[in-house]
Amino acid sequence: MKPIRYSIVPKQPAAHLFEVSVTVPQPDPAGQRFTLPAWIPGSYMVREFARHIVTIDAVCRGRKVALAKLDKHTWQAAPCKGALTLTYQVYAWDLSVRAAHLDQTHGFFNGSSVFLCVAGQEATPCEIDIVRPGGVQYRAWQVATALAPAPDTKALGFGRYLACDYDELIDSPVELGTFAHASFKACGALHEVAITGNVPNLDIARLCRDMKRICETQIKFFEPAPGGRGRAPVSRYVFLVMAVGDGYGGLEHRASTALLCTRGDLPVLGHAAMSEGYRGFLGLVSHEYFHTWNVKRIKPAVFAPYDLARENYTSLLWLFEGFTSYYDDLMLVRSGVIAEQDYFDLLGKTIGNVLRGSGRHKQSVAESSFDAWIKYYRQDENAPNAIVSYYTKGSLIALALDLMIRTRTRGRKSLDDIMRALWQRYGRDFYRGRPVGVREEEVRPLFEQVSGMPLKEFFDSAVHGTSDLPLARLFEWFGVTLKAEPGENAKPSLGVKLGTSNGSCTLAQVHDGGAAQRAGLSAGDALVALDGLRVTASNLDKLLARYRPGDDVRLHAFRRDELHEYVATLSAPEPARYRLSVVKEHGAAARRARWLHG
Repeated sequence: MKPIRYSIVPKQPAAHLFEVSVTVPQPDPAGQRFTLPAWIPGSYMVREFARHIVTIDAVCRGRKVALAKLDKHTWQAAPCKGALTLTYQVYAWDLSVRAAHLDQTHGFFNGSSVFLCVAGQEATPCEIDIVRPGGVQYRAWQVATALAPAPDTKALGFGRYLACDYDELIDSPVELGTFAHASFKACGALHEVAITGNVPNLDIARLCRDMKRICETQIKFFEPAPGGRGRAPVSRYVFLVMAVGDGYGGLEHRASTALLCTRGDLPVLGHAAMSEGYRGFLGLVSHEYFHTWNVKRIKPAVFAPYDLARENYTSLLWLFEGFTSYYDDLMLVRSGVIAEQDYFDLLGKTIGNVLRGSGRHKQSVAESSFDAWIKYYRQDENAPNAIVSYYTKGSLIALALDLMIRTRTRGRKSLDDIMRALWQRYGRDFYRGRPVGVREEEVRPLFEQVSGMPLKEFFDSAVHGTSDLPLARLFEWFGVTLKAEPGENAKPSLGVKLGTSNGSCTLAQVHDGGAAQRAGLSAGDALVALDGLRVTASNLDKLLARYRPGDDVRLHAFRRDELHEYVATLSAPEPARYRLSVVKEHGAAARRARWLHG
């Protein structure tokens, strides 16, 4: 069968418009249907990408073909004989990793937001012509993507690119512009880095060295090979990085990832210290790269294949996102990019993030996974009181399970063995003719088989229940203590998170059982006074520091432009941090080393 031919050109960068065409050599004789995905894998919310299509027309042999819209993202062309071409404009002004963005400085797109799917021909090979925008100011633009260039297309050049099917086409984002470019090899596989955005004195050599260490550690983790090399799941991988003034995010793909970061987080020439921002960026790199195995190849059965027209429900995101969140920072310490204490500091922050939300007692991670479409990705002011993150608590479940298996088997087994078993059973051959996903009922039996331990009680409590994990006890065998610590200037708590709105001190969130909620305050209320003193977002902590837990304070706040008075009884200070410390003991040190360094 002849390939489906796509073309995309940044037609009007200043107006943020791509012009896209798709030519079907052999359209359905009954009338060819086309659809645009409603969501992008890895971001579990229906985003309705079709709303960004501005105009659309169909032509066959030079004649216009009637095109009927059947629903929000489906079109059907009238029957025709010969190749059928649809041409349409896509508005691209979403500066994120999820959709498409175009202006005079660069272009970026995910195929799921710009390329119509030819119904019934999803397995047909695809070709895409990426066309340079017109104008002398775009002569220096290049192309970065994991798609394979055709033989007549130069590396990083505009021209023809190839995909084996529609899934690969839309799973390969593209960056256009004048970006910094570098490459390195990890276990023999080529890895490229394209960084868009003005980043003065970028130390791209250091970045590549650190990324190489992370990538090689993960490759060897999943697929060790003779000689200690490791076998990568891809022959070529591309990191697409967009550096902005303030931003953070990442999205995984089968042979690439799109990353959004604050430019200040990237390493600076001559600055050898590991900044907190750079450490966070490397954690993002590690997270998205780990997804190359866990979720892109080891994936829930309902994702094999995806149904991109509607929600795909699974209760397993705690495994695919949560376990990835456990290993992302662990791989930083295993690769030697960060020190053990840095890892413990990151772990303490994650523990604090989970324990500060009362929603963890109301929603299990299995429920959080299933409801990601309507809750986690659509959080409101009540989210901390109602939901738990399958990312953060999922990572702590992975931690607890890892420590528990290591302890009970006296170090003979670990979570590492389970991840490798998942890879060997489901992931290794996913794109090699055996696209089989993980069924929910298979997870616990596989974990039990590999670990040699009964895990029903753990799954009932940790995965399907809402109990807190016994982390302090599990750390003991590894010579690590976990303690909640107050801040240096601990102050009574109102149990709120502040925001600002129209210059006022607004309550963004009111936490369950806190002083503010007990007094009757609500999210959205604008605090104006505490015991007759003016309140601002910057001085509230200083005012509270003059009181003790149990003291009553008078609060004045506006709600819907009406002034109300409340009396709040202040609560005890909330823990400022959770500290992990090492206890010096020889046996524990060896066990801790095997955990942290593999």
